[in-house]
Amino acid sequence: MPLIDVVQGEITAEETDAVVTAANESLMGGGGVDGAIHRAAGPRLAQAGAAIGRCPPGDAMATPAFGLGPRVRHVIHTVGPVWEGGDQGEAEVLASCYRRCLEVADELGGR
Repeated sequence: MPLIDVVQGEITAEETDAVVTAANESLMGGGGVDGAIHRAAGPRLAQAGAAIGRCPPGDAMATPAFGLGPRVRHVIHTVGPVWEGGDQGEAEVLASCYRRCLEVADELGGR
């Protein structure tokens, strides 16, 4: 059975195969943790996101980690639901985010 390590700390300073960020649909950077990851990784991260194009809510896509490397190899971007009262499928979209992040990490050979 695979193990998942949960670590508390500064996400941009971790040594890991991939970090996950709650992204906006453009994958070009936002605020909060996503903004911190983009600032640490440098402008090539937003350029890579723009090259991928739109990521729909519930999906996840990966880019190289750029300036976060060699500590981090990949950034997995996932777009969560917009809260609309809880009866618009938000729980299903959020669950899909978690599933897709794990699938993408597996495709990347993440340990």
